[in-house]
Amino acid sequence: MANRRYISEADAEKLKSWWSWLDENRGDRASLRRAENPDDILLTPAFAHFLQQMPSRWTAGEAVLPITDAAMVAAVLSRVKNLDDSKSFAKALASPKEDGSKAVMSELRFQQLQKSRTPEDFFRRVCRAVALLNGKANIADLADSILHWLHEFRTAPASKPQQRLAVKWASEYYSVYKD
Repeated sequence: MANRRYISEADAEKLKSWWSWLDENRGDRASLRRAENPDDILLTPAFAHFLQQMPSRWTAGEAVLPITDAAMVAAVLSRVKNLDDSKSFAKALASPKEDGSKAVMSELRFQQLQKSRTPEDFFRRVCRAVALLNGKANIADLADSILHWLHEFRTAPASKPQQRLAVKWASEYYSVYKD
């Protein structure tokens, strides 16, 4: 079982199903990718389809998950071109590039991603991270990380360090990272 806090296995399967649908509907994918911020996503037909595919707690009526959080997940996942369930998002960022040299994301950029101060800043940086991965990511882990970051942004990080996203990401990143 995956180590996720904000999405269930059922959520992960629904995300993969929606992502597959999106892969077959290139125009919808393009409209999501053009978004400069998650709010641009809210009025798109592709996002309406996303909400229809997700469990009820993801929809606007339930208010368990803010609709803007769902929009950020949809916007970022639309940038994923290939699924890679073999490693977490943070481990993938620390993995060597295809030429075997340095990490996909430098240590400095990784630290900047972790220290994002606003949702807009985080959105821009996480989209850049997906681009650095050439669009290859574990969408369940990525979605869970996005929701975790947004939760911490609104409520403050957990009192126990091991429950904080920054600590989770750092331990995963540095377990793979090589200078």
